[in-house]
Amino acid sequence: MMLTKSPWVKTTCAYCGVGCGVEVKPNAEGQLDVRGDQDHPSNYGRLCSKGMALGETVTHQGRMLHPSIEGIESNWDQALDHVAQQFIDTIEKHGPDSVAFYVSGQLLTEDYYVANKLMKGFIGSGNIDTNSRLCMSSTVAGHKRAFGSDTMPVCYQDLEMADMVVITGSNLAWCHPVLMQRLRAEKEKRPNLFIVVIDPRETVTCDIADLHLAIHPGTDVALFNGLLNALAMSGQIDTTYVEKHSQGFDKALHSALMDSENDEQLAETLGVKEEGLKQFYQAFCHTEKVVTIYSQGVNQSSHGTDKVNSIINCHLATGRIGRVGMGPFSVTGQPNAMGGREVGGLANTLAAHMDFGNSTHHQMVSNYWQTTTLAKQPGLKAVELFDAINDGSIKAVWIMATNPVVSMPDSNKIKQALAKCPLVVVSDCIADTDTTRLANVLLPAQGWSEKSGTVTNSERRISRQRRILPTPGEGKPDWWIISQLAQKMGFGEAFDYVHEGEIFDEYVKMTALDNRDGYQRDLNLIGLADLSDEGYNRLTPQQWPVAVLQKQVTHQRMFSNGRFYTPNGKANFIAVSHQQPKSRSCEAFPLILNSGRVRDHWHTMTRTGLTARLGAHTPEPYVEVNPQLAAEHGLSSGDIVIISSRLGEVKVRVNLTQAIKRHQLFVPIHWSDNTASSAKVSALISPNIDLNSGQPEFKYTPVKLSKWAFKSDAQLLSRELLDLNQFGYWVKQKVEQGYLYRIASTRTPLELMIALSALCPIESGKALSYEAKQPDRESTYRYANVTSKRMAFAYVISDNLQQQDLNWLQTLLQETIDEERERSVISGEFG
Repeated sequence: MMLTKSPWVKTTCAYCGVGCGVEVKPNAEGQLDVRGDQDHPSNYGRLCSKGMALGETVTHQGRMLHPSIEGIESNWDQALDHVAQQFIDTIEKHGPDSVAFYVSGQLLTEDYYVANKLMKGFIGSGNIDTNSRLCMSSTVAGHKRAFGSDTMPVCYQDLEMADMVVITGSNLAWCHPVLMQRLRAEKEKRPNLFIVVIDPRETVTCDIADLHLAIHPGTDVALFNGLLNALAMSGQIDTTYVEKHSQGFDKALHSALMDSENDEQLAETLGVKEEGLKQFYQAFCHTEKVVTIYSQGVNQSSHGTDKVNSIINCHLATGRIGRVGMGPFSVTGQPNAMGGREVGGLANTLAAHMDFGNSTHHQMVSNYWQTTTLAKQPGLKAVELFDAINDGSIKAVWIMATNPVVSMPDSNKIKQALAKCPLVVVSDCIADTDTTRLANVLLPAQGWSEKSGTVTNSERRISRQRRILPTPGEGKPDWWIISQLAQKMGFGEAFDYVHEGEIFDEYVKMTALDNRDGYQRDLNLIGLADLSDEGYNRLTPQQWPVAVLQKQVTHQRMFSNGRFYTPNGKANFIAVSHQQPKSRSCEAFPLILNSGRVRDHWHTMTRTGLTARLGAHTPEPYVEVNPQLAAEHGLSSGDIVIISSRLGEVKVRVNLTQAIKRHQLFVPIHWSDNTASSAKVSALISPNIDLNSGQPEFKYTPVKLSKWAFKSDAQLLSRELLDLNQFGYWVKQKVEQGYLYRIASTRTPLELMIALSALCPIESGKALSYEAKQPDRESTYRYANVTSKRMAFAYVISDNLQQQDLNWLQTLLQETIDEERERSVISGEFG
């Protein structure tokens, strides 16, 4: 019997660090059909809403198609010659530290590797950092302090084999949905699985929790120091493990005791009930198999590294690490944040988990890359890097696959810095972002489904991303763009790659330098060396360390032998103490702002914003406000408020909820200047960093709240992109075949109607209009233009539309508009 090749191609999802396997195939509409990969050990066929909609995002709409210099279309040779010469001239005049790369967890490992090799190895500066600095660098610092290496100890399987799961600083249900699906399924099978959620907000993740501790923001260290003290007081310290495999316990316990002399005082510090606190501590004390899973609520803090170590201390003290169903577990935010950590994408590491300050590592890397110019000291971390651009000490920057004008704290300063930088190069697959608008040179890169390489997920599992679709225009792989620039700068022999598999092989062999037995460093991929082209193309998921090619799925836990990567092989307890966040609320800014993701959007929405299905879940930026606080400010649901910090302000809709405490607010991170008039939450956030990790504080910003009095409210449907900057408030949402705009203005409804009529002039077809007069209220206006039974545009205006169901507007561009439909559109009566 002849076997036929399946049309489904196995690849990896482009979103969070769970690293789900997906299977895709092109369909007749030029998009991709997508399904979960039943064989992939990250998800076993499960997908979240974003993963299921991946096929809807592979559009040519909005793509960067050609290189350009100062807004003028160019070709690759001209653009790269220009960039190379600018970099060479800058380095000659001002030294290698006058240039920088800012890269991204959206890059593949092969891209990351050559970017790091070029900057640190041949330009000779450490000035390459990544947007992953913003999401998990406190974990890196905490791991290295405790373990001597940036090692993730656990597997996803441990979530299903634990008897207690602590979820802290993570809305797992929305930010890592497939892990939540796995955990929820296990909870249904084993109702006695005890789940604790630690979060200032009551999120969807609390749906499966047996206990929710809504601690005050910034008090995580006090909480886990209290746990360490409770473990000691109840005789639950594994003294044999502590004495044999660790050091520094007494100092850590003494520091913990200072934070938690009695439960009553500690409960007051944390803002929780003493009963709930005792329940958590008793459950942890008397349950052996405990996994503590944490994410941005822990990491994104001016004391994030201490928070990480306070968690690790509790696991080390009980010996609950390196064994099935237990351990501290950081889940990363981006699909290849781990891959970037492995190959040196952070400014303070070399490559392959080798470090600055280690002369042996420096010599090995220099010899391996055959360079005499390897950087000798760490470069600038993200916040410092953009500060250096702002003060003029960095004069040329290349930004790859990220949008820092939206994602970095104090975004107005980031915009200011890039505006005055002599050379800003941006390589991306999207043409119009807040960052590309400030670029001198634009370089079109491939997007997901077009590029090929590897990524590493949060459990150290390497998976292939595979090319499925052709690239529109002149887009190229990131590794190719970087390598071509390196060649033009005179480093040709070191960057003469034919395909990405050659880069992977070079990286794999680097991990084995003086490390073939895996005792010198945790990261060892020697089992993947010398793969043939076919072997690389067919590579199945591999969890490192990889001594031999894994032909079956493995679930490896690190530190199961009690040996760590410190000089004496013992883990370090780190003495930490509770400290207040660097910015404190005050009379001028009495409220505390938290920020984070929503379920169906991703980062700055350049991908998820392309699909109508994902846009419909949360179409408008909002602020969660406790009803008590709302009453004090005279606010109702659907009002628009101005949130101000000492750095800036945003305008967002009010969402009343008991899920947040009275003195706190929550705003999503996703909207940019490209998608809303004033909803970029990073404009409010101060660049307060953790001094150990360089990670900024995104979870604790002092702000104030005031009502914005609008007189008119509108929704505008259009097939074309529109410039709405004349209005005080607007938000763009993608719908099928066009866009839906939400507008609010200080103009009257009549004045707004006149302005929208000028914005959407009738060129042909039929004009439909209707004015509904209501007693004691402004009129409601409906207007539409129909051409050849297709809707060209339509809008509805009133003094307030928040109580009206206008979901029918979102589908009009797809419909045939006959006379009956015309009447229902203009009357607003849909039966």
